[in-house]
Amino acid sequence: MIYSNTLIKSFAIGCLGAFAATFAAYGQDSLQQTTQRVEERYQEPLLQYAEDTIALGFSKKARKNVVGATSAIRPDSYLEYDNSQWVRAALIGRITGLSGSDVIRGLGNAMIVVDGIPSRSIDLLNSEEIEQITVLKDANALAQYGAMGKNGVIVVTTKRGSSKFRRANVIVNYGISRPVSLPSYLGSADYMELFNEARLNDGLDSAFSQEQIFNYRQGTNPYRYPNVDYYSSKYLKPSNNFTNVLAEFSGGNDNTKYYVNLGYSSSGSLAKLNPDVDQGNKRFNVRGNIDFRVNNFISSSLDVVSIVNSNKSAHSDLFYQGLSLKPHVYAPLLPVSMIDTTLNEVLAGQVKGANLYDGFLLGGAQAYQNNTPIANILAGGYQESISRVTQVNNAIDIDLNSLAKGLTAKTYVSFDFYNTYALSVTNQYSVYEPVWSNDTIVGLNRLGNQDKKDLTENATTQGFITRYGFYGLLNYDKQVGEKHHINTSLIGFANNMFVRFQKQPAKNAHVAFQLSYSFDDKLLFDFSSAYVNSVKLPEGNRGKFSPSLGLAYVLSEENGLQNVSWLNYLKLRATAGVIYSDLGIEGHFMYKEVYEQQGGGYSWADGFSNSSTKLLQGRNNNFGYEQRKDINLGFESILFNSLWLEMNVFQTDIDDQVTQLNNQYPSYYADFMPNSNYSKDRYKGIELGINYSERVGSLNLDLGLRAMYTSSERLKVDEVYNDNYQYRKNLPLDVFWGLEDQGFYSVNDFDEEGVLKDGLAVPAFGDVQAGDIKYKDQNNDGVINNQDQVNIGRWFAPWTMGVNFRVAYKGLSLFVLGVGQYGNQALLENNYYWVDGDDKYSEVVRNRWTEENAENATFPRLSSQENNNNFRRSTFWMYDNSYFSISRAQLTYTLPVAWVDKLQMQNLSVYASGSNLLEFSEATKERQLIIGSSPMYRYFSVGLRAKF
Repeated sequence: MIYSNTLIKSFAIGCLGAFAATFAAYGQDSLQQTTQRVEERYQEPLLQYAEDTIALGFSKKARKNVVGATSAIRPDSYLEYDNSQWVRAALIGRITGLSGSDVIRGLGNAMIVVDGIPSRSIDLLNSEEIEQITVLKDANALAQYGAMGKNGVIVVTTKRGSSKFRRANVIVNYGISRPVSLPSYLGSADYMELFNEARLNDGLDSAFSQEQIFNYRQGTNPYRYPNVDYYSSKYLKPSNNFTNVLAEFSGGNDNTKYYVNLGYSSSGSLAKLNPDVDQGNKRFNVRGNIDFRVNNFISSSLDVVSIVNSNKSAHSDLFYQGLSLKPHVYAPLLPVSMIDTTLNEVLAGQVKGANLYDGFLLGGAQAYQNNTPIANILAGGYQESISRVTQVNNAIDIDLNSLAKGLTAKTYVSFDFYNTYALSVTNQYSVYEPVWSNDTIVGLNRLGNQDKKDLTENATTQGFITRYGFYGLLNYDKQVGEKHHINTSLIGFANNMFVRFQKQPAKNAHVAFQLSYSFDDKLLFDFSSAYVNSVKLPEGNRGKFSPSLGLAYVLSEENGLQNVSWLNYLKLRATAGVIYSDLGIEGHFMYKEVYEQQGGGYSWADGFSNSSTKLLQGRNNNFGYEQRKDINLGFESILFNSLWLEMNVFQTDIDDQVTQLNNQYPSYYADFMPNSNYSKDRYKGIELGINYSERVGSLNLDLGLRAMYTSSERLKVDEVYNDNYQYRKNLPLDVFWGLEDQGFYSVNDFDEEGVLKDGLAVPAFGDVQAGDIKYKDQNNDGVINNQDQVNIGRWFAPWTMGVNFRVAYKGLSLFVLGVGQYGNQALLENNYYWVDGDDKYSEVVRNRWTEENAENATFPRLSSQENNNNFRRSTFWMYDNSYFSISRAQLTYTLPVAWVDKLQMQNLSVYASGSNLLEFSEATKERQLIIGSSPMYRYFSVGLRAKF
């Protein structure tokens, strides 16, 4: 293991030692910082004020001077009362215009930029090390990121040291996570009864006798008549433990500043049988950001990040294998106490030579000797996945005032290394099939390998990624007179990512230009653009200019409004722009003709045959970029010194999308068909953010709401259908296509020979009988087939929202965050719900169709054969996926200033928190059940935050 007890202890001792040192060093600063720390306790949860500085990636601006549509938060403003360490979870419901954690305005996964570097994972960060997160939403805000910014950009800026004060903080968090829901399968006797019913429905004989069913239902000998539930408390713990320890140090002087972040986190496993193997996940991270002055006009910074993550587990996963292993087939463990060896020396020798596990042998069956998850967990060894991340950044800032006042330059170089490898240690073992006489085992059939702990090791590299990037920036900032301000930037950008075994690296390069002008701090103009380049396109089409234009008017700066007491700030904005991008172009040679050797053959009359070369893809010299075309109108304001409002109305067209025009060419031209720029989609919507903050004496109240409506529409698509209702044009992009169910076939729908009566459409998916799902014949052709598929719902929620509430009285604070979505659907589509053949039966089959239960049935008739009619996408399997949930709640107590002053501390608070607490939905049960992998969890924790 990477993480030994010694390492963990050393880390803890090192943190304590560092804090002991900081007590002495920081004690002299304590009184000076008292006033400041009191103010920090009541920072607002959003960057609300016009003068707040917003990090835009390549630059920083006061909020009132930002023209494009952006939203920003500082983790320090909420971490004291909402200890959300995982950044992705912290973003949900907290930023206007964001769906989930990284989808901006429904366009797809946004690009993550960390300290100016794109394509870095937000999951590698903890919230403590982040200074600010900014979401760039419209073309004007993200234009300088060129092609990579097509889906929007999330800019993450990490903390840096300060020359004004030194700080040390520690955060300790311990908690448990409990599964919200686990799969529920029927027991052995119920399975047998229902499988017999399924065979009778198919005209077959019963598979199990009534005596067998009786013995399994009695359960007097669970080893002879097993009833195994792989999700029970026998194999899984009721909860997991998790621990997070974070420490950060910052300080410096006028010449050198530093920031250090250290973190350790661990989370256990629900698996109960072998804790030495199922150890769960452990993570260690360290960040060091150093800023230093080289001389009077050159300063530099060096950032180094290292992260090591390890996950150790058994070779078998009960959550996956428990889906198919039926409860009655064998007992995973056989007690030695039930084996009679007194009259059988061979049997006695078998028992003596076998490996025992707390008095049990490993059980199995002839058909399951290599598919025994319990035996594999106890005896099969383990697997460990280890990932290492190293990131290095270097920036050089040059003050060129000697050449021209307001002129600066910057270079930024970064290197990332990602390495993941797996270590597998495998043991051979035997399983045993018992021979019973009454309730005694009188014989054992040994199956599989010998019992020996050979510890066969196999280490494989799962992934190796290298990324390096560079950008150079020249900026000119000039105040002309009292009313005119000009800022302009020229940026050269390059980013390359190399993935092992991939021949073509991901390369992005562009030049960006930005010019902004403000008149009298109220009329703002911004022109942002990029000239992009792509090696994925043919010569002559690789370069493209992406312009954007934004105008803003700070109306509250007008003389007539400056004295309006209730209007503190009001800014109107309008932006438009085009982003040319190659993100939707999957391959590097999609514009070329592609040939396949040995693509077929032909024979001559003399019997000799020849191979041929086949054209797989035609050439298109006009193949080009996809386009994002943006329009955004909005405003932001502060009213009554306590109410923040922001709203944007937006429309985004994604044009010239890559496709093959199958319907534009004759069918015999299929092999010669080129890739083309053709399809066009539109996204439009409105987003609204409201935050209200009020302070009355010692009582503080914060209320916030973020809501967004977004819809999509296919404007142009290559399609030809026989029926008008199947055309995708003018419909949302996220439509589910399926059949419309009409309930179940009844006995009256069939004649005496079991044939559908005249007038009923005949399904093309196989024979049906009473209790099968009946579908609507949309085109009235008398046949139910795929031509009867219609729009039955949509998977992306058009309405999303987040609501936060915080009330604080003196040192006590209560915070609650709720998130929700409305207007989308989801489908039940796996073997937990689609049960036929010899599938394992889940609880959903209890209310199956029978003649006696025909009126109330919610599940089709059971069948022991493959049923292609019932288990296909249709409205029968659809449910409303709308919900509102209490995502997080935290109760925090901050010790009085007088108390912490005696400890020479700046701040000390304790808290209790919970996540994923409560959900309101029509389909809560379906939404919260995860099939085949780790379950959804509910988290409870207690913690301590200390600032020095």
